[in-house]
Amino acid sequence: MHKIVLLEDEKSLSELIKLNLELDGYSVEVFDDGEKAKNHLNSFINADLVILDVMVPKVSGLDICLEIRKTSKVPVLFLSAKGTSSDRIAGLKLGANDYLAKPFDLEELLLRVQNLLPSNINEIAVIGALTVYFNTFEIKDDAGSVISILSKKEIELLRLFIEKQGQVVSRDEILDKIWPDQFPTSRTIDNYILSFRKLFEKDPKNPLYFHSIRGVGYKFVV
Repeated sequence: MHKIVLLEDEKSLSELIKLNLELDGYSVEVFDDGEKAKNHLNSFINADLVILDVMVPKVSGLDICLEIRKTSKVPVLFLSAKGTSSDRIAGLKLGANDYLAKPFDLEELLLRVQNLLPSNINEIAVIGALTVYFNTFEIKDDAGSVISILSKKEIELLRLFIEKQGQVVSRDEILDKIWPDQFPTSRTIDNYILSFRKLFEKDPKNPLYFHSIRGVGYKFVV
């Protein structure tokens, strides 16, 4: 799941954008003024896409873009009521990847978001406050620090749960897909789930993401 960070001070618009991005399967974090954004710059730097309203209180979206570009090449999309060619050029010169003038068509925004996001949509997943990087087997926190390195089997099992998100996955299916040529016991799967809960759940005894379905298997829910 891709993470998008939105800086927009107009509440009704930010709620509309957030809702539609989440319906498209993205994780969205919203800030409503530039000072808050600047104080949480790591959220922007570690996102997969940043959407910035140019004219927001305290610190402008242009200044936030400048701060982001000091350390990150994350794709940046500007939203602005200023839609002249000189305004667009100014935004692009600051390092933005795209510029969309207000008012805009929501479908156009969603298409631009899709075009700007990295093509490796299946190579990362956000679970709670952590991000899984499947290519490197790393798990990073919000600050971008690596907190764990997963094994190949752990990565394969996580992929299966994410593909089957919201569905009950039986122990037999897990064994067939993750251990096709081996003969581990069901207890092996239970141990992997316990490890996932310790890593991803705030309260492993009351999981939010990795649920046991008695007598059947497990269900992963984001």
